Amino acid sequence: MQASVKWVEGDTFIGLSNSGHNVVFDTGSDSAAPSPMEMVLMSVGCCSSVDVVSILQKSKQDVSNVEVKLSAERAQTAPKVFTKINLHFVVTGKDVSEKHLARAISLSAEKYCSVALMLDKTVEITHSHEVVSL
Repeated sequence: MQASVKWVEGDTFIGLSNSGHNVVFDTGSDSAAPSPMEMVLMSVGCCSSVDVVSILQKSKQDVSNVEVKLSAERAQTAPKVFTKINLHFVVTGKDVSEKHLARAISLSAEKYCSVALMLDKTVEITHSHEVVSL
């Protein structure tokens, strides 16, 4: 895997993935795009969500929406790394099983989500969830 990041101006950068996708980063106080750390946080949420959706679908769960609400704490001094991350899954559907959802989240956290598994070496990652019935 390869990528590049190019400085645009001020605190704005554009990342280009090997697959040809552009992502804007901005680290200024009046930023127009996410910061690199916000992108990391959203990446762990996306990675886990992909797993959870896939596992729930394979389990024949009638899911209509999955949202993960992310919260994180960072170190007070530089480098201001993440110290804690919580992924709170809100799954909407008809008769979605709490047991199946908990299992999907657990499998993602322990086996499938490469972003979370990489971060888990240095960050306390927790998970919570709720089911919204239709």
